[in-house]
Amino acid sequence: MPQTTTLLQQAASQCQARGVRFTPIRRKVLALIAQSGGGLKAYDLLDQLTTEHAAARPPTVYRALDFLIEQGLVHRIESQNAYVACACPEHAHGFQLLICRGCGHVEEIHLDEISDQLAARAERKGFRVERQTIELQGLCATCQTARG
Repeated sequence: MPQTTTLLQQAASQCQARGVRFTPIRRKVLALIAQSGGGLKAYDLLDQLTTEHAAARPPTVYRALDFLIEQGLVHRIESQNAYVACACPEHAHGFQLLICRGCGHVEEIHLDEISDQLAARAERKGFRVERQTIELQGLCATCQTARG
């Protein structure tokens, strides 16, 4: 995962190139998610956001999250109802998430062939895929070592 500063710079450039606004609230929400290292829930974001923006309310956070997801800057962890920064937002792609149940670390991987195969199979069945989330849960190398 790129450092937060690099990720924010990439996000700003990407938004500018697309002609969409990367507002201070959207920037702050992305920064908080990127700094978390794991999934961050919307209300945890709200708690952190209100320290700098006292007027922030749940719709503020959810609108920012919707924007960040739409721009490919954040992924939703469906199983946890949490959010994680995209490791490479400049690339339109399928992705899979490795989620450690020990420490909560989330890592994004890219096996495009799996995403492509699933989409092709769905299409042959007459199904149009709108969103695809693949989550693999287990233990990261660090947690495996710690558990001996």
